[in-house]
Amino acid sequence: MKEKNKILLMSIAFLGCFYLPVELLPFRNPFFESLALVRWYAREHVLLCLIPAFFIAGAISVFVSQASVIKYFGANANKFLAYTVASVSGTILAVCSCTVLPLFSGIYKRGAGLGPATAFLYSGPAINVLAIIMTARILGWELGLARAVGAVFFSVLIGLMMHLIFIKEERVRKTEGDLVAGIVKESRTLFQNAVYFASMVGFLVFANWARPQSQDSGLWAYIFAVKWYLALGFIGITGIMLFKWFSKDEIKDWTQSAWTFAKQIMPLLLFGVLIAGFLLGRPDQEGLIPSWMIAKAVGGNSLLANFFAAIVGAFMYFATLTEVPILQGLIGAGMGKGPALALLLAGPALSLPSMLVIRGVLGTKKTVAYVSLVIIMATISGIIFGAR
Repeated sequence: MKEKNKILLMSIAFLGCFYLPVELLPFRNPFFESLALVRWYAREHVLLCLIPAFFIAGAISVFVSQASVIKYFGANANKFLAYTVASVSGTILAVCSCTVLPLFSGIYKRGAGLGPATAFLYSGPAINVLAIIMTARILGWELGLARAVGAVFFSVLIGLMMHLIFIKEERVRKTEGDLVAGIVKESRTLFQNAVYFASMVGFLVFANWARPQSQDSGLWAYIFAVKWYLALGFIGITGIMLFKWFSKDEIKDWTQSAWTFAKQIMPLLLFGVLIAGFLLGRPDQEGLIPSWMIAKAVGGNSLLANFFAAIVGAFMYFATLTEVPILQGLIGAGMGKGPALALLLAGPALSLPSMLVIRGVLGTKKTVAYVSLVIIMATISGIIFGAR
């Protein structure tokens, strides 16, 4: 199939999901929840989250040389610098588990080590400053602090363990990276590339800035009030830099690379969202698994309760910031504070849709290892926190 036809088909599919008339359906069941979640996802996360992320990933693939990625995130890179940058990236990005995928795929395919790449994959959605502040304000400062500390620690530990588990394969990638490191000459300075990527990330962050829970006049409310001026300003800066610093061929390669990421990732995400909606429903709406069963299973602080909370969090899809009100309802229904932390550490960083995409990038074995590490560590953290 020609690329133009693929673009047309994907556009039609997106518009079909965006305008899906679910309210006209005569039934209310898990199938309805599945379709409703797909429409909600198309309206809330594709245009302002995923599409900008695809363009950022495409820019990483085209404008950042493989030698540069290997230098800062490869096997020979300074470990402290690589893991530090990867582990705190979520404080800047504030993205969900699906939006981070194109960015992760971009740096990994350019030669980033498995350890820093998976640390970035976890930290992107997990270490969200807004979500952590919201957690502290609504659910208590102890849970907010535990979430912040646990997420930073997790990202580094998961990255290191993934590196050690697959160290033989990493050594092969290191050898291949040594062959290309230093060969590619940068067409722009490091400062120019940094400003260019910062402008795109700026648009991604402010275009998705969520409305504060309280209607006060604090900093978060002010930023929300002017977010579109900020987002459009970053778009304008990006356009100026493209005109001044990039050739037509480079821009063409950039858009083609972004499209490559889109056609690889979007179908998997659509399938994953359909399944997640069918099984777990939407916030305040039940899927095949009733919410009372979940609330009953995560009461107390037993090993089973924490493990179940981590499992449910890992497979359920949480948009940025939505995990807090969902958890508030579960705590009100009797959820223990240990399982609450387990869900907070596993949920935002994983989802069934993201697992399908990660498998396409890393393969089944590495994906199973990554998901298992997140669930196991979230369970242990929940038990420790709940025992206090």
